[in-house]
Amino acid sequence: MMVAAQVEGRVLKNYSGFYYVQDSNLNIHECRVRGKLKENIITGDRVIISLLEEGKGILEKILPRNNQLYRPKVANVSLVLIIMAHDRPRPSLSLLDRLLLLAEHSHLSTCIVLNKCDLSGNKEIDDIMDYYPRAGYSVLKVSARDGIGLDILRDKIQGEVAVMAGSSGAGKSSLFNQLIGRNLMPTQEVSDKIRRGKHTTRHVELHPLTNGACLVDTPGFSVLDIPRMRREELTHYFPDFIFHTQDCRFADCIHYKENDCGVKKAVGEKKILAQRYNNYIAMLEEVIENERCY
Repeated sequence: MMVAAQVEGRVLKNYSGFYYVQDSNLNIHECRVRGKLKENIITGDRVIISLLEEGKGILEKILPRNNQLYRPKVANVSLVLIIMAHDRPRPSLSLLDRLLLLAEHSHLSTCIVLNKCDLSGNKEIDDIMDYYPRAGYSVLKVSARDGIGLDILRDKIQGEVAVMAGSSGAGKSSLFNQLIGRNLMPTQEVSDKIRRGKHTTRHVELHPLTNGACLVDTPGFSVLDIPRMRREELTHYFPDFIFHTQDCRFADCIHYKENDCGVKKAVGEKKILAQRYNNYIAMLEEVIENERCY
């Protein structure tokens, strides 16, 4: 009896009881599942499948996950694209820093994507362009409407499993459609009255690109609550603070009300962006408040 060949692949979606799995050669197989395994399979899982005829297969095993996001529910994400607009709406540094925290906590790489670069900038854009690259974060300027910077963005996500996050109306859906080359995700213009976009998300599915990347078609981090942690942990998710902590008088300094704090000194010397420090303090106070519930 001939034994079916087995290959490794990634689950792109679950539809009507079938799992669609892409292998390393970018071929997609429609797979059934053995036994109760289907209870545990989610989009993004790396799996072993047995190949059958005509693009069919049997899903045999789930491989260990590198990570798992819960909203959206997807496994093995490697990159978060944080989408901010030059204007309409103006970028929120508070939201940006919160998303960077969530990505750092999930051990995910990030890229800040400034969409609508055809529009005029503002102070927030200047702050992002000036400070965040110096803080170690990748920043790209693009325009989904005019096609500016999209080739550079495609190079950035090559081989990655990428999820988009960011403010409503910043153009996540438009960028998604441009990157996959077809209008799949619905888009809506920003309301002139309320100056923000409308929610247009869908079910979770991975969409493969020819460069080996996969895009999650549902925005990530739909819940922005700070993960459970102690106040001493928060500073570890601000990598641009770490160099300056060596000048703190106390080893357990949380850069709040302590004297002789290297981080606060760096803020005063404009080595750390003041708004980023203020956002850190706002999140620190939230962490401290949440500690009372533990």
